[in-house]
Amino acid sequence: MGESATAGENQSDAGTEPGDGSTSGDGFDRRRVLTAVAAVVLVNVVGATPAILAGPDSAWFQSLVKPTLYPPPWAFGVVWTLLFTLMGVALAVVWLDARGTRAGRVALGLFVGQMVLNVAWTPAFFAAENLLAGLVVIVALWPAVLATIVAFDRVDRRAAALLVPYLAWVTFAAVLNYQFWALN
Repeated sequence: MGESATAGENQSDAGTEPGDGSTSGDGFDRRRVLTAVAAVVLVNVVGATPAILAGPDSAWFQSLVKPTLYPPPWAFGVVWTLLFTLMGVALAVVWLDARGTRAGRVALGLFVGQMVLNVAWTPAFFAAENLLAGLVVIVALWPAVLATIVAFDRVDRRAAALLVPYLAWVTFAAVLNYQFWALN
């Protein structure tokens, strides 16, 4: 597991070929940066979309007993924006370095799978007003995120490291979801 297990295979994809126009004289690779920005925007949009359907402003959620470890409501937007940004950068690294390889396809597939579960949590918890359904989704999400980290590590250790805070937050969120279910 190195910095980039497959970087040599996709050297032309990394924008390092002389005269390809994507790398300036100072080593700045516009294509890689634009890909990272696009991935960050995509992950943030996909991740935030379920909040349009339902969220913590509902009368149902306001009526729930809150666990003592429930953070201030503003913290969720800040944390999720940061996590989705880290996830987008990690996704871009794997996409750019390994999308044509078996390890890259597995990593990208696992990323999509965990993202589906991530997006499913809000409708299960908030829209369906079902604490147990939310708990089931988040319990399934945790190993999916872990598997994604392992798969990303096979491509690029840095990409895997960018997902570790996400796993920590999902762990915290699972405990929080359990406490909501136990209290209500």
